[in-house]
Amino acid sequence: MKIPVVLMRGGTSKGVFFNYEHMPSDPLQWEAFLLDVMGSPDHRQIDGLGGANSLTSKAAIIKKSDSLDYDVEYTFAQISIDNQMVDFKGNCGNISSGVGPYAIEQGLVPAIEPVTTVRIFNKNTQKLITAEVEVENGQVKTEGACSIPGVPGTGSPVYLSFNRAEGAVTGKIFPTGNPIDMIKTKDRLIPVSIIDVANPLVFVRAHDIGLVGSELPADFSQEKLNELEEIRAIAAEMCQFSDRKTATIKSPAVPKMTIIAPPMNYIDVTGTERKADDMDLVIRMMSMQKPHQALAITGAICTTAGAYLQETILSEMVKIRNEILRLAHPAGIMETKVDFLAGHIRAIKVVRTARIILEGYVYTKRNYELIHQLA
Repeated sequence: MKIPVVLMRGGTSKGVFFNYEHMPSDPLQWEAFLLDVMGSPDHRQIDGLGGANSLTSKAAIIKKSDSLDYDVEYTFAQISIDNQMVDFKGNCGNISSGVGPYAIEQGLVPAIEPVTTVRIFNKNTQKLITAEVEVENGQVKTEGACSIPGVPGTGSPVYLSFNRAEGAVTGKIFPTGNPIDMIKTKDRLIPVSIIDVANPLVFVRAHDIGLVGSELPADFSQEKLNELEEIRAIAAEMCQFSDRKTATIKSPAVPKMTIIAPPMNYIDVTGTERKADDMDLVIRMMSMQKPHQALAITGAICTTAGAYLQETILSEMVKIRNEILRLAHPAGIMETKVDFLAGHIRAIKVVRTARIILEGYVYTKRNYELIHQLA
């Protein structure tokens, strides 16, 4: 079969974008279909469109919304590289930045100059994301002066606002009911904060697990990654996603393991010296059991919300200056902006860039009955 597909970069991630109308009619076939498209399971993903990295093994499924409250509905999928598994539990903020441009270019949303606002209903989290996309001559503008850490060059900014993102996956800000929990591993007793805003994250302090906090992706030994996954698996059980023994297979993407540390000087992956005065928090995330090369957007949203919550290990560490939070990750420093209403967080905004890389057809190895059969 050949099926229309768009390959897009959204922020520091890359994935395949499908119109809902071109997906298998039986949602139970979506997992097999996406594994087929990406060439999984195979650590090289040599027989598909996957890039052999968790940041490039993602999919977005978009449809025009029937609701007057939204413009499009969007489902995110994290396709495992080595396992026969697709995770639909959470969302990806970076991939979300491509949804607005995709919807405009595909005619699902009319192009309005100079900025088109796209109201996106994320099906994974049942939350609203608002994208502001620059438009020129009736098309999405891709050239611009906006740069984001982890992506070479510059582009047109896409502003994403995550609206009332609390309890996105579990229905609760604190999935366990506690701002701080104690997790006992085979080696130590560790205080953690499990917070669900945009996506559930489990936060640990770097010094509690024998790290400095400024480590770069290449600095993590397999032994340390195994320890981090042990902590994450226990947190997954506490969130009732799976038991700890099967969490790596059944819930590999959530909760996301996140290591935090106070501001410090360090050299990032580009060789740039980052100064403690330019940041509010040092952060390192894991993505599908591997070190994230930059910072997940939903991770930044959750971290920002966690910094304003009371009695978490984040609020103990972060000194709130204003509505801007500066998060120092392996590839640079990301800023988030908080929109308050009556003293409560109404939305958290970030800026990304996105662009279409390829539009065409993907050939699958088996036949699927599509929602709308293609001519």
